[in-house]
Amino acid sequence: MQFDLTDLRLFVATAEASNITRAAERQHLSLAAASARIKALEAQSGLSLLYREARGVRLTPPGEAFLFHARGVLRQAEQLQADLLEYGGGLRGHLRVFANTTAVTDFLPEILPGFLASHPRINIDLQEKPNAEIARGVLDGRADLGIVAGKVDTLGLAAIHFSTDRLVLVTARNHRFATRQTISFVETLDEDAVGLEPGSTLQTFLAQVVEGLGKPLKLRIQLSSFDAMCRMIGAGVGIGIVPESAARRNQDSMGIALIGLVEPWSIRERYILVRKREALPRYAESLIQTLCAHYRPGEQETGK
Repeated sequence: MQFDLTDLRLFVATAEASNITRAAERQHLSLAAASARIKALEAQSGLSLLYREARGVRLTPPGEAFLFHARGVLRQAEQLQADLLEYGGGLRGHLRVFANTTAVTDFLPEILPGFLASHPRINIDLQEKPNAEIARGVLDGRADLGIVAGKVDTLGLAAIHFSTDRLVLVTARNHRFATRQTISFVETLDEDAVGLEPGSTLQTFLAQVVEGLGKPLKLRIQLSSFDAMCRMIGAGVGIGIVPESAARRNQDSMGIALIGLVEPWSIRERYILVRKREALPRYAESLIQTLCAHYRPGEQETGK
């Protein structure tokens, strides 16, 4: 079987959109041309790759397998192009990173400027994703690296430990909890709360925790960063759950107190997820080493 890259890109776009019309628009093709290309793929493979339904399409089991391999071929083609551009003095590489909220808003903005300055021909596409989607994105090739925290199903990926953080309760210094050394999360649920914006990794996780407790968070405001949360908390708007690293950074300037949580889930190990470390381009390995060197806990790998 022979497939060109346009056909593979169209099929991946169709699978992601569950709609041939939208995929055709993304690939700048007419609907008739896109439909013909998809049918030609099915004819070559001798299998039906899509279920056609009233509101769109979905993958058949052979279609799922085709999608996995199509993404692999496209990923290799992108790597080939990046390597060839190096000889022409152009961009050397493009690194796709899926990461959780803490990574995107807290420590990567501190680490990446130095990395990019020392790698001027590397671009990074950084996207915030839920932990579960990060692992899936690395596995199916949408991301080169994933950064996760806490207990996550790594789906058999290589997991490189690079730091440990914990979640703490943050209050204003005059709050009644401020003198406590530790506290149970359930004790905090009667208080007004400051949270992250809906859909963020941490807020989604806390929503799952309170659902199990049968008592909702009393959210007064939701913000886009931990620094903004600490500012609101210090002003007395409410209390909040924040990574200790972010809370300590703002402790003096925002007038906040940190109280340890007794729940085991408050301790969060951080991992970099990759498909196969030995197959990564040099610049991806360089970013892994930069992250590990920033925290210097040593490296510990599990999985493949």
